[in-house]
Amino acid sequence: MYGGTFCGRAAQWPRSFSLAGLVAGPWLASLLFLLPTWSKAVAECIDATTLTHSTAGITSYFDDDERKANPGLLGIRGTGWFLSLTSMVTAEHVATAMRLSDQSWKQVEILDGETKQSTAVRILRVAGSNQEKIAVLELRSEYSGARGLKIRTQPLTPDEPVVSLAYPGNRLRIAKGRFVQYGDSDKFAGTALFEIYDGDDRLVLDHGASGAPVLDCEGRVVAVVSNLFTQTLQFLSRAIKISTAWGQPNVVSVPIEVLRDSPRVK
Repeated sequence: MYGGTFCGRAAQWPRSFSLAGLVAGPWLASLLFLLPTWSKAVAECIDATTLTHSTAGITSYFDDDERKANPGLLGIRGTGWFLSLTSMVTAEHVATAMRLSDQSWKQVEILDGETKQSTAVRILRVAGSNQEKIAVLELRSEYSGARGLKIRTQPLTPDEPVVSLAYPGNRLRIAKGRFVQYGDSDKFAGTALFEIYDGDDRLVLDHGASGAPVLDCEGRVVAVVSNLFTQTLQFLSRAIKISTAWGQPNVVSVPIEVLRDSPRVK
């Protein structure tokens, strides 16, 4: 799961779950299951619909030279959320795929609900020392109506309920779930692992959701979505992508603590 191109390698997991056996991609017929008992606590979290103007879909369209280098592709999409009227946060690999710079401005389309606006952006800073990082973007002009989110730097506790807003497919989706654990191996160093879903849809944070905020029950950002654990199965003439089993993490994220030294974060 990643900031998707539009016109990865799928992750694998063992039958017996362990973090050591999970492999996340470098980017990003369901059955009805009874949800675990902690799902009731998730329902008591903040109503994420009240935060819709805090998160937006972001799209960078390829210019002529970029299209020649990427035949059949129009651009890159991801998700970003506002720190202020003039700053956004997304996953670092989204900014890289969009070829954003810390020197020059580039036009990016921001989709907030049904409202689209083209805005010049550049990279203000990249935070994090592990493979998965966070990019803070500077907007050349204020984005009217944006709602800046607060961040939380205190550690999460196992099974703590969370919610997320994202723009996979350039459409707002709201999901809920729980924190599972912090990455405890070299492969997942510096990450936070969550189980997040919308009803029985465990692929809710699919292509284009990279950069989405994960919020605690008070609406504070605790992590930024970076990847999904998935497996692709071949069924007759088509490939079917499926998620991990219930009770296992399916979302890889970057803990927001990496931003605590940022001069823009209050």
